[in-house]
Amino acid sequence: MPASHFHRIHRSGWLRAAVLGANDGIVSTASLIAGVAAAQGSHGAILTAGLAGLVAGALSMAAGEYVSVQSQSDVERADLRMEQSSLLRNSAVELQELADIYVNRGLPAGLAMQVAQALTAHDALDAHARDELGISKITRARPVQAALASASSFAAGAALPLALAVLVADPALILPVTGVGSVACLGLLGAVAAWAGGAPKVRAVVRVTLLGVVAIAVTAGVGSLFGVAA
Repeated sequence: MPASHFHRIHRSGWLRAAVLGANDGIVSTASLIAGVAAAQGSHGAILTAGLAGLVAGALSMAAGEYVSVQSQSDVERADLRMEQSSLLRNSAVELQELADIYVNRGLPAGLAMQVAQALTAHDALDAHARDELGISKITRARPVQAALASASSFAAGAALPLALAVLVADPALILPVTGVGSVACLGLLGAVAAWAGGAPKVRAVVRVTLLGVVAIAVTAGVGSLFGVAA
């Protein structure tokens, strides 16, 4: 028997939101902690800033992701309503349109019409949604799922640099410890995301760590430049 194939496209919606949330959580919270630490803030001020960043960021990610994906969902529903109306009013035209799609994909005209008729009899709207509009059950927008994935993954990512800051008693050590630990977490996140998506791991790790280093370093530089000793 031939080996079965394991496809990952069904993960695309939640994986994108989760990776984005976790990456943003690590980078933004680590950068915020680094900025306050570089400004010579007290240990309490650093932890307060990190915790505030976690809560605000998680809520912001959830709201932003929900609004964004809900807009996509609204467009999909509007197109489906339009297609449903056209199926009721112009069924013959829609049938020929579906057959033409299959002809353009390489089927002979007669077979294409047979396939179109069979799929129309089974579920006409589903056939047109998938083959005409490009809307499938796998890739369809899910606002609530995306919002929950973004918020929870942001909070999980933000908790990592915040935990490092909590464990380090000396404020002078918070910046290097949080910076190095956060970059290591970003590398791990890049590797896991690449594995889950079937992408090259080295490229993903290098990309996410370099961007994280730049963000943390710039924010620490701003804190050092404008900070005042507590």
